[in-house]
Amino acid sequence: MSRQQRDALDAVLRSAPRSETRPTPEEQRSGFAAALTRPAPEGVVTRRTVLGGRPALELEPAEASGHGRLLYLHGGGYVIGSPDTHAGLAGELARRAGLRATSVDYRLAPEHPFPAAVDDGLAAYRELLASGTDPRDLVMAGDSAGGGLSIATLLAAREAGLPQPAAVVVFSPWADLTLSGGSISSKEGADPIFTEADVRDYADLYVGAGDRAHPLASPVFADLTGLPPLLVQVGANEVLLDDAVRLAGRAGADNVEVTLEIGPGLPHVYQHHYGRLDEADAALDRAARFLAAHVSAGHPGADRLEPVH
Repeated sequence: MSRQQRDALDAVLRSAPRSETRPTPEEQRSGFAAALTRPAPEGVVTRRTVLGGRPALELEPAEASGHGRLLYLHGGGYVIGSPDTHAGLAGELARRAGLRATSVDYRLAPEHPFPAAVDDGLAAYRELLASGTDPRDLVMAGDSAGGGLSIATLLAAREAGLPQPAAVVVFSPWADLTLSGGSISSKEGADPIFTEADVRDYADLYVGAGDRAHPLASPVFADLTGLPPLLVQVGANEVLLDDAVRLAGRAGADNVEVTLEIGPGLPHVYQHHYGRLDEADAALDRAARFLAAHVSAGHPGADRLEPVH
């Protein structure tokens, strides 16, 4: 990372809302949207739709292949964020992978606590399959809470007897709402975005007095047997580092094909800074290749999908 890139990244991170006065969820949502929304990239057409009974945003790159669908679940601690705030990140991943994507506006806490988000993720996944999407053509991705939710959705799909998708990518997944990972405290001074108190507030709003170790709330405690190939990307400078490390370890112990990438000196969901941070662009390229390759693997006689740059 160049000094110029580091300075630019620091400026963006400083503009992100910090919960010093504990604003209301609505204030957090508007602040997050104002500070961090990035529009869909050029060449990616967006359309409003409904999936699984929830509003959703379709993102279709001009170079999208006939094969391949990406279901994206945005981050935001289960309290903030939307398909609109994450249109840039989801669209950029879709563009590079050459996949049509749908980003779901799942219900947020505290108005809709756990397991509402999981129910919405499963409903969206179920509808894609019911509408004729071949699971070999379907991949998933999500960031932060959306990363944990992606894994929880696949666990719920497994329990419902549904087939698994071809692959899943998670960026800085929040996968332990009990906050038992050592990095929650050891990385607090290095994390430019979150404190332990911030993350605990989100957990309070999402789960309340419920079981925070429930596998669908905290997939680090789940049996991940049968899940598809998994790519986990995380920055070294974030309090959720151990969530990613332990999720990858749990997947490996349960015989899931898993790749863990830890970016030295990088913050939470650093992929969001594509176009101004070399490491973000490189990470998105690797994630796109991972997804495209697994879609292609389901069609050995078809033309190979290549990531779009």
